[in-house]
Amino acid sequence: MLTRKQHELLMFIHERIKETGVSPSFDEMKEALDLASKSGIHRLITALEERGFIRRLAHRARALEVVKLPDQATAGAPRGRAGFTPGVIEGGGRAYAAEPANDTRELSLMGKIAAGTPIAAIEHETARYPVPEAMLGAGEHYLLEIEGDSMIEAGILNGDMVIIKSADTASSGDIVVALVEGEEATLKRLRKKGGSIALEPANRNYETRIFGPDQVEVQGKLVGLIRRYH
Repeated sequence: MLTRKQHELLMFIHERIKETGVSPSFDEMKEALDLASKSGIHRLITALEERGFIRRLAHRARALEVVKLPDQATAGAPRGRAGFTPGVIEGGGRAYAAEPANDTRELSLMGKIAAGTPIAAIEHETARYPVPEAMLGAGEHYLLEIEGDSMIEAGILNGDMVIIKSADTASSGDIVVALVEGEEATLKRLRKKGGSIALEPANRNYETRIFGPDQVEVQGKLVGLIRRYH
């Protein structure tokens, strides 16, 4: 089963290859799916590749091949846009899925992220969970499992799953997924201090870390939290 965004991207790639013989660029895919950054496209492509829907072709630029289509894909999907599933309503030149108020969206759990000492950057989906649409908004979202206790005073505990909206910018005070020096990912509150970036914990036992603006890359913003009781 594919998420809506995965299905949308697969059908967009399929229709573009059918029309032009060449897969779309990452910028074209980002624009077509209305995502804030190309990192969301990278995650979607990896998920489609792992599920056997697409294949990357070696030694060729823009080299994606559609291996198979999902059962719900229709032969009459609109050209140049993503395909549609039953229940889609056309309006204003764009397709929107009709959803009941209590609908859920399946999000990818992209592994663990440190709320403490940074750990290796998150790259691959490890599981998928349904999340109520009421907790989400527009854009690409994913889940991370918290490891550590540096955000406990913000109510974020070890073992919690946080809902992250893909984004490459954030305001001072936002809790973000920060990629530090291209290698370590951590969940912290971001503070902009002059020309520096501070990654601030919510635990008095941890110190705020200060970096130059080119040392920190925002990969997403915290929008929700799921806690499991055992």
